[in-house]
Amino acid sequence: MTTKKIISLFSGAGGMDIGFHAAGFETAVAVEQDTSCCATLRKNIKNTPVLEGDITGITTQEILAAAHLNPLEAALVIGGPPCQSFSLAGKRMGMDDPRGKLVLEFLRVVQEALPKAFVMENVKGMVNWAGGQALDAILAEATREISYQGKTYHYSVTYQVLNAVDFGAPQFRERVFIIGNRLNKPFKFPQATHVAPSSVQTDLFGHGVQQQWATVWDAIGNLPVAEEPSETAMRVSATIKDRIVKHGY
Repeated sequence: MTTKKIISLFSGAGGMDIGFHAAGFETAVAVEQDTSCCATLRKNIKNTPVLEGDITGITTQEILAAAHLNPLEAALVIGGPPCQSFSLAGKRMGMDDPRGKLVLEFLRVVQEALPKAFVMENVKGMVNWAGGQALDAILAEATREISYQGKTYHYSVTYQVLNAVDFGAPQFRERVFIIGNRLNKPFKFPQATHVAPSSVQTDLFGHGVQQQWATVWDAIGNLPVAEEPSETAMRVSATIKDRIVKHGY
Protein backbone atom coordinates (compact mmCIF):
# COMPACT_ATOMS: atom_id res chain seq x y z
CA MET A 1 0.00 0.00 0.00
CA THR A 2 1.14 3.57 -0.63
CA THR A 3 -1.27 5.49 1.58
CA LYS A 4 1.22 5.93 4.46
CA LYS A 5 4.43 6.55 2.50
CA ILE A 6 6.50 9.69 3.09
CA ILE A 7 8.87 11.56 0.81
CA SER A 8 11.35 13.17 3.18
CA LEU A 9 13.27 16.23 1.96
CA PHE A 10 16.08 18.10 3.73
CA SER A 11 15.97 15.10 6.07
CA GLY A 12 18.94 15.95 8.27
CA ALA A 13 19.54 13.10 10.69
CA GLY A 14 15.88 12.03 10.47
CA GLY A 15 14.30 13.73 13.47
CA MET A 16 11.13 14.74 11.64
CA ASP A 17 10.88 11.26 10.15
CA ILE A 18 10.99 9.70 13.61
CA GLY A 19 7.93 11.69 14.64
CA PHE A 20 5.98 10.58 11.59
CA HIS A 21 7.09 6.98 12.06
CA ALA A 22 5.62 7.14 15.57
CA ALA A 23 2.35 8.27 13.96
CA GLY A 24 2.29 5.24 11.67
CA PHE A 25 3.94 6.56 8.52
CA GLU A 26 6.89 5.08 6.64
CA THR A 27 9.70 6.95 4.89
CA ALA A 28 9.85 5.78 1.28
CA VAL A 29 12.84 7.95 0.33
CA ALA A 30 15.01 10.56 2.04
CA VAL A 31 16.87 13.39 0.30
CA GLU A 32 19.78 15.01 2.13
CA GLN A 33 23.02 16.73 1.13
CA ASP A 34 25.14 16.35 4.26
CA THR A 35 27.31 13.21 4.17
CA SER A 36 27.27 12.62 7.93
CA CYS A 37 23.50 12.95 8.08
CA CYS A 38 23.13 10.50 5.19
CA ALA A 39 25.27 7.97 7.05
CA THR A 40 23.00 8.40 10.09
CA LEU A 41 19.87 7.94 7.97
CA ARG A 42 21.23 4.78 6.38
CA LYS A 43 22.06 3.43 9.82
CA ASN A 44 18.74 4.25 11.48
CA ILE A 45 16.21 3.98 8.63
CA LYS A 46 17.33 0.72 7.11
CA ASN A 47 16.13 -0.39 3.67
CA THR A 48 15.12 3.18 2.86
CA PRO A 49 16.73 4.80 -0.20
CA VAL A 50 18.78 7.87 0.72
CA LEU A 51 19.51 10.25 -2.14
CA GLU A 52 22.66 12.14 -1.17
CA GLY A 53 23.09 15.43 -2.96
CA ASP A 54 21.88 18.96 -3.66
CA ILE A 55 18.11 18.86 -4.19
CA THR A 56 18.39 21.42 -6.98
CA GLY A 57 20.12 18.71 -9.02
CA ILE A 58 17.71 15.89 -8.14
CA THR A 59 14.53 15.58 -10.19
CA THR A 60 11.18 14.65 -8.73
CA GLN A 61 11.15 11.71 -11.13
CA GLU A 62 14.36 10.40 -9.52
CA ILE A 63 12.84 10.83 -6.06
CA LEU A 64 9.65 8.98 -7.01
CA ALA A 65 11.59 6.20 -8.72
CA ALA A 66 13.74 5.64 -5.63
CA ALA A 67 10.59 5.53 -3.49
CA HIS A 68 8.80 3.18 -5.91
CA LEU A 69 5.94 5.67 -6.10
CA ASN A 70 4.02 7.40 -8.84
CA PRO A 71 2.54 10.90 -8.68
CA LEU A 72 -0.53 11.05 -6.39
CA GLU A 73 0.53 7.96 -4.39
CA ALA A 74 2.60 9.46 -1.55
CA ALA A 75 0.76 10.33 1.64
CA LEU A 76 3.08 13.18 2.56
CA VAL A 77 6.06 15.25 1.55
CA ILE A 78 7.79 16.47 4.71
CA GLY A 79 10.86 18.53 5.48
CA GLY A 80 12.51 21.61 6.87
CA PRO A 81 14.44 23.50 4.17
CA PRO A 82 17.60 25.26 5.40
CA CYS A 83 16.49 28.21 7.48
CA GLN A 84 19.51 30.45 8.01
CA SER A 85 17.96 33.05 5.71
CA PHE A 86 14.88 33.43 7.88
CA SER A 87 16.42 33.05 11.31
CA LEU A 88 16.19 36.03 13.64
CA ALA A 89 19.85 35.36 14.40
CA GLY A 90 20.96 35.58 10.77
CA LYS A 91 21.24 38.34 8.20
CA ARG A 92 17.55 37.86 7.30
CA MET A 93 18.09 37.86 3.52
CA GLY A 94 15.18 35.49 3.05
CA MET A 95 14.10 34.91 -0.54
CA ASP A 96 17.11 36.90 -1.82
CA ASP A 97 19.40 34.16 -0.48
CA PRO A 98 19.79 30.92 -2.49
CA ARG A 99 19.24 29.01 0.75
CA GLY A 100 15.95 30.81 1.27
CA LYS A 101 14.83 29.78 -2.20
CA LEU A 102 15.24 26.12 -1.28
CA VAL A 103 11.71 26.29 0.13
CA LEU A 104 10.61 26.62 -3.50
CA GLU A 105 12.48 23.38 -4.28
CA PHE A 106 10.40 21.73 -1.56
CA LEU A 107 7.23 23.01 -3.23
CA ARG A 108 8.51 21.91 -6.64
CA VAL A 109 8.61 18.32 -5.40
CA VAL A 110 5.15 18.70 -3.85
CA GLN A 111 3.70 20.01 -7.11
CA GLU A 112 5.27 17.24 -9.19
CA ALA A 113 4.79 14.32 -6.78
CA LEU A 114 1.28 15.45 -5.75
CA PRO A 115 1.14 13.83 -2.29
CA LYS A 116 -2.12 13.91 -0.40
CA ALA A 117 -0.58 16.48 1.96
CA PHE A 118 2.67 18.17 2.90
CA VAL A 119 4.27 19.45 6.09
CA MET A 120 6.99 22.10 5.95
CA GLU A 121 8.76 23.29 9.10
CA ASN A 122 10.88 26.42 9.42
CA VAL A 123 12.02 29.05 11.88
CA LYS A 124 9.56 31.55 13.30
CA GLY A 125 11.43 34.38 11.57
CA MET A 126 9.97 33.30 8.24
CA VAL A 127 6.57 34.65 9.30
CA ASN A 128 7.60 38.29 9.66
CA TRP A 129 10.59 38.63 7.36
CA ALA A 130 10.24 41.88 5.34
CA GLY A 131 6.69 42.36 6.50
CA GLY A 132 5.73 38.80 5.61
CA GLN A 133 6.96 38.88 2.01
CA ALA A 134 8.72 35.51 2.24
CA LEU A 135 5.68 33.80 3.71
CA ASP A 136 3.37 35.43 1.16
CA ALA A 137 5.57 34.15 -1.68
CA ILE A 138 5.56 30.64 -0.26
CA LEU A 139 1.80 30.57 0.28
CA ALA A 140 1.15 31.92 -3.22
CA GLU A 141 3.29 29.21 -4.76
CA ALA A 142 1.89 26.48 -2.51
CA THR A 143 -1.72 27.27 -3.38
CA ARG A 144 -1.48 27.67 -7.14
CA GLU A 145 -3.36 25.23 -9.37
CA ILE A 146 -1.47 22.19 -10.70
CA SER A 147 -2.42 20.33 -13.86
CA TYR A 148 -1.62 16.64 -14.19
CA GLN A 149 -2.97 14.18 -16.73
CA GLY A 150 -5.93 16.34 -17.61
CA LYS A 151 -6.97 17.07 -14.04
CA THR A 152 -6.43 20.11 -11.86
CA TYR A 153 -5.22 19.89 -8.27
CA HIS A 154 -5.08 22.54 -5.58
CA TYR A 155 -3.63 22.53 -2.06
CA SER A 156 -5.46 24.18 0.82
CA VAL A 157 -2.73 25.65 3.01
CA THR A 158 -2.56 26.95 6.54
CA TYR A 159 0.24 27.74 8.96
CA GLN A 160 0.88 28.28 12.65
CA VAL A 161 3.82 28.90 14.96
CA LEU A 162 4.12 26.15 17.55
CA ASN A 163 6.41 26.01 20.57
CA ALA A 164 7.89 22.59 21.40
CA VAL A 165 7.64 23.26 25.14
CA ASP A 166 3.85 23.40 24.81
CA PHE A 167 3.85 19.77 23.67
CA GLY A 168 6.06 18.18 26.29
CA ALA A 169 9.58 18.88 25.03
CA PRO A 170 11.95 20.38 27.62
CA GLN A 171 12.91 23.23 25.30
CA PHE A 172 11.55 26.59 24.16
CA ARG A 173 11.65 26.07 20.39
CA GLU A 174 9.26 28.06 18.23
CA ARG A 175 8.82 26.91 14.64
CA VAL A 176 6.31 27.71 11.92
CA PHE A 177 4.54 24.71 10.40
CA ILE A 178 3.03 25.11 6.95
CA ILE A 179 0.46 22.38 6.22
CA GLY A 180 -1.25 21.74 2.90
CA ASN A 181 -3.58 19.08 1.54
CA ARG A 182 -5.31 18.46 -1.80
CA LEU A 183 -8.25 16.57 -0.28
CA ASN A 184 -10.31 19.69 0.38
CA LYS A 185 -10.27 18.95 4.10
CA PRO A 186 -9.88 21.60 6.82
CA PHE A 187 -6.86 21.17 9.05
CA LYS A 188 -6.81 22.04 12.75
CA PHE A 189 -3.52 22.44 14.53
CA PRO A 190 -3.24 20.51 17.81
CA GLN A 191 -3.98 22.20 21.11
CA ALA A 192 -1.09 22.59 23.54
CA THR A 193 -0.75 19.70 25.97
CA HIS A 194 1.51 21.53 28.45
CA VAL A 195 1.37 25.01 29.99
CA ALA A 196 3.54 27.27 32.12
CA PRO A 197 3.50 26.36 35.83
CA SER A 198 1.75 29.64 36.60
CA SER A 199 -1.03 28.75 34.15
CA VAL A 200 -1.85 25.27 35.43
CA GLN A 201 -5.51 25.06 36.42
CA THR A 202 -6.61 22.88 39.33
CA ASP A 203 -9.76 20.94 40.09
CA LEU A 204 -11.83 21.15 43.31
CA PHE A 205 -9.27 18.99 45.10
CA GLY A 206 -6.29 21.11 44.11
CA HIS A 207 -5.03 18.64 41.53
CA GLY A 208 -3.62 20.02 38.30
CA VAL A 209 -5.86 19.39 35.33
CA GLN A 210 -3.10 20.24 32.87
CA GLN A 211 0.50 19.18 32.57
CA GLN A 212 3.06 21.85 33.18
CA TRP A 213 6.09 22.46 31.00
CA ALA A 214 8.73 19.75 31.20
CA THR A 215 12.17 20.75 32.40
CA VAL A 216 15.59 19.52 31.34
CA TRP A 217 15.78 17.79 34.72
CA ASP A 218 12.54 15.95 33.94
CA ALA A 219 14.10 14.69 30.73
CA ILE A 220 17.65 13.75 31.77
CA GLY A 221 17.80 14.14 35.54
CA ASN A 222 18.04 10.39 36.08
CA LEU A 223 21.02 9.85 33.79
CA PRO A 224 24.24 8.60 35.38
CA VAL A 225 27.16 10.98 35.87
CA ALA A 226 28.79 11.62 32.51
CA GLU A 227 32.23 10.23 31.74
CA GLU A 228 34.99 12.41 30.35
CA PRO A 229 34.39 13.03 26.62
CA SER A 230 36.33 10.78 24.29
CA GLU A 231 38.98 12.02 21.89
CA THR A 232 36.52 11.53 19.04
CA ALA A 233 33.85 13.57 20.81
CA MET A 234 36.29 16.42 21.41
CA ARG A 235 37.38 16.35 17.76
CA VAL A 236 33.78 16.41 16.51
CA SER A 237 32.78 19.21 18.90
CA ALA A 238 35.52 21.38 17.43
CA THR A 239 33.77 21.24 14.05
CA ILE A 240 30.37 22.42 15.28
CA LYS A 241 30.87 26.12 14.57
CA ASP A 242 31.88 25.50 10.95
CA ARG A 243 28.96 23.08 10.49
CA ILE A 244 26.49 25.71 11.71
CA VAL A 245 27.90 28.24 9.25
CA LYS A 246 27.87 25.77 6.34
CA HIS A 247 24.75 23.70 7.00
CA GLY A 248 22.72 25.68 9.53
CA TYR A 249 22.79 23.14 12.37
